[in-house]
Amino acid sequence: MSAQHEAGVATTTHRVVILGAGYAGLSAAIQLASRVDKRSEKVRVTLVNAQERFTERLRLHMTATGQRLAELSIPELLEGTGAHFERGWVTAVDADAKTVRIDDERVLPYDTLVYALGGMADTAAVPGVEDHAYTLNSAQDAEVLADRLSRLGSGTVAVVGSGLTGVEAAAEIAERHPELTVVLLGRGEPGAAMNPKARAYLRSALDRLGVRVRSGAEVVKVLPGAVELAGGESVAADAVLWTSGTRVSPLAAAAGLTVDERGRVVTDATLRSVSHPEVYAVGDAAAIRQGYGVMHGTCQGGMPTGVHAAVSIVRELRGKRPKPFRFGYYHTPVSLGRNDAVVQFTHPDDSPRRLHLTGRVAVRYKETVTASPWPTWGRMKKMPASGAFWPRGGRFTRVREA
Repeated sequence: MSAQHEAGVATTTHRVVILGAGYAGLSAAIQLASRVDKRSEKVRVTLVNAQERFTERLRLHMTATGQRLAELSIPELLEGTGAHFERGWVTAVDADAKTVRIDDERVLPYDTLVYALGGMADTAAVPGVEDHAYTLNSAQDAEVLADRLSRLGSGTVAVVGSGLTGVEAAAEIAERHPELTVVLLGRGEPGAAMNPKARAYLRSALDRLGVRVRSGAEVVKVLPGAVELAGGESVAADAVLWTSGTRVSPLAAAAGLTVDERGRVVTDATLRSVSHPEVYAVGDAAAIRQGYGVMHGTCQGGMPTGVHAAVSIVRELRGKRPKPFRFGYYHTPVSLGRNDAVVQFTHPDDSPRRLHLTGRVAVRYKETVTASPWPTWGRMKKMPASGAFWPRGGRFTRVREA
């Protein structure tokens, strides 16, 4: 084949590269590849991820306590869609040249980019975290912690961060390792965003499991055998799990994309980068504004952003304008070990409703939610439109122009 003919082939195939195979990125890949008319539309969808194993972030607190989970293969999840999988670390994005560098040695050109590299625990903000604390950034990280906990025998585990990740991890560790003392440290009260009854239930469950809660505690340094609090007090700890704060990859900022103060890609109403409209940003990597403010990272919002980006790309390929994205929250499910949970139902702006579930009913609800991506992706392969249903949020999500 001549070079001229090869160039002609390249220009007739629209190359979509999706960076990151979390809940949002995988949703985008499956939805897009399933919607493309493979007979008439020449589109190549490539999903890039550092490993073939899908990370079930919603279950990492279980992995951290030695519970074995199903190993989900990203290539197998993509089977039947026509999407291509490229394994490797994204080491650079050149937004002007429209290229992505993989493992510092391979270059992927794109016509449209979906940026879904997500977030991770912020281990850089406090001295000592990088060197002395464990995280739940990946299944491998969780497995390293599980090994450490299994060898402690006795002692204290400090879980830093009283958000939902910290609460679930502290409860799971306390239940699976009753021989250990678990201390939950955080600036806020666990379940602070819940209604009073749900919050009280969560707190009583932690008390029942023996978790020692210290609210109003700010950790300023992590040491080899302790954490240091603001004010000079130290809390002894044989292992420290860090769940306080998140950060995103610096790649977007380095590429010249407009980002917010946390490094997230700033998007327009359709999820396109405000500085580079050929780039869509989804999930935790994006600063997506709704009527109630900027969305926070969560699976319930991440998957819809991925689907919406895919639908928008298809619309653009067919000469149509992408529609604005709107999303309203509807619940906050929190596991409290394997036999207890609390589910707080919310208004679209994430404020708590009066309705909540507790106990075994909440456990079943939480498990259904956690397992829902697999049947959702399976349905999307057969009926792509089935993935485009989520709460739009009504008046809560309308952005009023200044």
